[in-house]
Amino acid sequence: MTAPLRVAIAGLGFGESVHLPALRSCSGTEPVALWHPRPERLEAACRQAELPGHCDFNALLEDPSVEAIVIATPPTPRYALARQALEAGKHLLLEKPVALCADQVEDLQRLALQRGLTVAVDFEYRAVPLFQQLAALVASGALGELVLVKFDWLMGSRADASRPWSWYSQAAEGGGVLGALGTHAFDTLHWLVGPSRQLRSQLSTAIRSRPLADGSGRQASVDAEDIALVQLNLETPQGGSVPAQLNLASVTRRGRGCWLELYGRDGTAVLGSDNQADYVHGFGLWLSQAGEPLRPVDSDPRWSFARTWEDGRIAPVERIHGWWSAAVREGRPMLPGLGEAVLSQRCCDWARLGQGGSGFPPPATPGIQ
Repeated sequence: MTAPLRVAIAGLGFGESVHLPALRSCSGTEPVALWHPRPERLEAACRQAELPGHCDFNALLEDPSVEAIVIATPPTPRYALARQALEAGKHLLLEKPVALCADQVEDLQRLALQRGLTVAVDFEYRAVPLFQQLAALVASGALGELVLVKFDWLMGSRADASRPWSWYSQAAEGGGVLGALGTHAFDTLHWLVGPSRQLRSQLSTAIRSRPLADGSGRQASVDAEDIALVQLNLETPQGGSVPAQLNLASVTRRGRGCWLELYGRDGTAVLGSDNQADYVHGFGLWLSQAGEPLRPVDSDPRWSFARTWEDGRIAPVERIHGWWSAAVREGRPMLPGLGEAVLSQRCCDWARLGQGGSGFPPPATPGIQ
């Protein structure tokens, strides 16, 4: 029997609440250590998890029990930590956005290829059952040639202007709705349809200041976008293209949630959820063919999770961990990996550059890591 991949977690927000239970539940992984730069935060997490910890990242890299690292820090330090870990020979699972620009992601991709290391990226919607079922439906040709794709992701998580200012409020720190939702949305469109070949965008910031978290009552300016309207052309597997519309928001009170519509010559598929408290539970899938009304599609047990968690985020992340550990042990490329992250981050970069409405042709498609 193959030994579980021995994994450390760097970053104790999403890392502690989601990655840690997912690693423990996954048969292919075993958490062995934690890292955080603040000793008091680390000590509390280590006591709770009954795991050793490091405040010094170099010490973590030198720990012989650590084969691989999940990097779930805020975006700004992620690139430097990932590069350092690859130099030390560690396999990685990276949260997204992987870095602050696509050029940094490409640099990590080159280094991982040179070192023969496997890098996963936590595009967990690829691991959500109904998304997988939709991907199979599209690949089967049931919709025919696609003519339009529409993706609305309208959330109210930051609609309260009293929510404190943080790195999320700063574009230079990787904040904003593009990094939070856009990275997932672009990857989902690329996975279901094909890579982006042209993009136009309009970004705006509805809440332009937020209170500092120190309780002083002082306000700090927000320059990260909380609304992004994007028009794209997606390349299809047949070599054609299909127009797509993507609308993202984190400040829409009672927003409709996450809804993806694919219109083809032979049918229409709709996948959606208005559950704003849990981004995995609550999705439904509907299909129409030959002009019939939309009808609900029963979930296919092939894609079902083995366990239902109260926190719906854990199950798809556990599935990503399983794919990652298998790729490491089998010495094969990981999907989704850095190749997919480059394509997604490039779209985020284009959207920020093109908010005046200009179209941006893409660079050559990078190879897949």
